[in-house]
Amino acid sequence: MSELINNREEGISAHRTAHIHLLKEIIKELHHGKSVEEVKSKFNQAVGEISVDEISELEQVLMQEEGIPVTEVQRLCSVHAKTVFKGSIQDIHRAHQPEEQPGHPVFTFKRENQEIDRLANFKIALHLDQFLKDQGEANRLKLLEDFSLLYDVDKHYSRKENLLFPFLEKYGIYGPTKVMWAVDDGIRMGIKEVKAKLTHDEGNAQSVVDLAKRVLNEVTEMIYKEEHILLPMALEKLTEDEWLLIAAQSEEVGYCLVAPDQPWIPERAAEPGAGQGLGSSPLQEGYIRMSTGILSVKQMESILNHLPVDLTFIDEHDIVRYFSQGKERIFVRTKAVIGRSVQNCHPPQSVHVVNQLLADFKAGVKDAEDFWIPVKDKFVYIRYFAVRDEEGNYLGTLEFTQNIKPIQELTGQKRILSP
Repeated sequence: MSELINNREEGISAHRTAHIHLLKEIIKELHHGKSVEEVKSKFNQAVGEISVDEISELEQVLMQEEGIPVTEVQRLCSVHAKTVFKGSIQDIHRAHQPEEQPGHPVFTFKRENQEIDRLANFKIALHLDQFLKDQGEANRLKLLEDFSLLYDVDKHYSRKENLLFPFLEKYGIYGPTKVMWAVDDGIRMGIKEVKAKLTHDEGNAQSVVDLAKRVLNEVTEMIYKEEHILLPMALEKLTEDEWLLIAAQSEEVGYCLVAPDQPWIPERAAEPGAGQGLGSSPLQEGYIRMSTGILSVKQMESILNHLPVDLTFIDEHDIVRYFSQGKERIFVRTKAVIGRSVQNCHPPQSVHVVNQLLADFKAGVKDAEDFWIPVKDKFVYIRYFAVRDEEGNYLGTLEFTQNIKPIQELTGQKRILSP
């Protein structure tokens, strides 16, 4: 009997491998210039239906085995999501569907998508038509307000990138997350470009409308990719406890256009506040003995959380091990990043900068590196320090982030206590 089972499993595996190979060849044909119709016909004849797991595998194979960069996979997968694979992705049938319960992270993602779609394809589409006919101040300001509101997708994408992606990576799913993050960043940048054009009023209404329509199309396609590829794949992989962790940390990042009406409470879970909340644990009793003193674990954590800076530490293997939780964090950090590779915590287009900085620290070429950037109403000073032991061995990197705008504005002197 065991031999029959093994043979059956080997047969399924061989079929799956052949299926992935066919999909890869079809995408490569698109890459080399074949028409969508030509490829779609071959796809329908040779492949039939495709599962979300196979899409995930396909994207990883393209990057790892074929050496196609993330940006190119992103373009190709946008084509296949819109044309080749649309309507052929298998539905995932589950007897138990907790994502249909209000407050579940997937329920919230989908509810936000409804509002995003309504804003993009009804309200903004209407205002674009009005603007093209009349570039008056009123119509320009309407669109500027619309795209400022649309930028709220940043929270939707940030929850996806900082809460959902880390769990998928624990299941070995990297390709789709990298591709999707790159698309998210392209949408963010596109919205900013539209706002800049509308703010400076360059007088070329058609260029504004063309750019705006491209961005709206990308936003709409992202909704499709999330609801037909990403979220079904996540529902297939993640446990109920993992969804609870995502739900518990979602408010830290924020919601897009609409917030949950109620928390998600699975049937088997306790009511919020009954006992210790999921995702947190009581501080261990004990003390930390250092060369200049002794502190309890509670004292140490409280001190770090009271510093007017954000601290993040990654170890010698580039794994995120700690971050402080001050009252006014500058950049989003969620507990899901703990244990995650730091490279996967950054957008694909900036990973090369991270890798170069870490390589310099590990090689002893540098001990520190500084950056400074404006972020909304802040001026953010970001410092990286190589952490070494007494013998100079590299132990990891400390990220130190501070809003220095209040410091820049200091003048004169202050020598006494404020009244």
